[in-house]
Amino acid sequence: MPPLIEVTNLSFSYNHLIDEETLTNVSFTVQKGEWLAVVGHNGSGKSTLAQILVGLLSPQKGRVMLAGQVLNEESKWGIRQKIGIVFQNPDNQFIGTTVQDDVAFGLENINMSYEEMQTRVEEALKMVEMSSFQFHDPSRLSGGQKQRVAIAGIVALRPSVIILDEALVMLDPASRRKLLQTLQMLKEKEGLTIISITHDMNEAATADRVLMMKSGKVVKTGTPKCVFGDELELEPPFAEALRRTLLKRGRSVPQVYMTEKEMVQWLCK
Repeated sequence: MPPLIEVTNLSFSYNHLIDEETLTNVSFTVQKGEWLAVVGHNGSGKSTLAQILVGLLSPQKGRVMLAGQVLNEESKWGIRQKIGIVFQNPDNQFIGTTVQDDVAFGLENINMSYEEMQTRVEEALKMVEMSSFQFHDPSRLSGGQKQRVAIAGIVALRPSVIILDEALVMLDPASRRKLLQTLQMLKEKEGLTIISITHDMNEAATADRVLMMKSGKVVKTGTPKCVFGDELELEPPFAEALRRTLLKRGRSVPQVYMTEKEMVQWLCK
């Protein structure tokens, strides 16, 4: 099948007066229903890439295609109905005076019927475990609760693609794990495509594929096993970090990358 997202030779610079690019010849594809994690140190160009993918920034070179359609000034409004982004700071995304109003805002903009809107809002809030807060003022929620409401607002729109730009960083570990499970369920059940921009290597380890960036360039892409097994400068996910620690202490452990599930199975032997 042709890729759902196709990025070709993308280059971008914030300052045209100096010969320094934030992104340089970035190319990759994403298949429908795939979860791609984009990792890299601060300044590697991850968030800039996310903003280009939703049309908030325009590249100087290269192109982005979604479902066979080129992203440009004319097409970006239609494409934004297929792709949603959740930022690190949820306060920047709040519009409504109550949680349910905020989740419904995007649905109102596409003239959805009240009955369908009510159903989608209820389902989205249930997915992120915020149903009991539907009449609360979003500004009075905790940071983690605000982030869950922001994610619900995107999920309610049922886009083809969701981009998470460090969107889970404010959640506690239990809430983060639960939300990752919910997103995984949506990916499998609805064919949702997810691109997560993240510093959390445990989050990246749950993805189908990892794209590693450095100084605005793609330096490696592959399965979590491929990337974390080869790139020792990256902070490894918990299970891999444990394997390396045991190996350094002379324990008899497998010599290859292990997922969390594989580590649990090995420890239980």
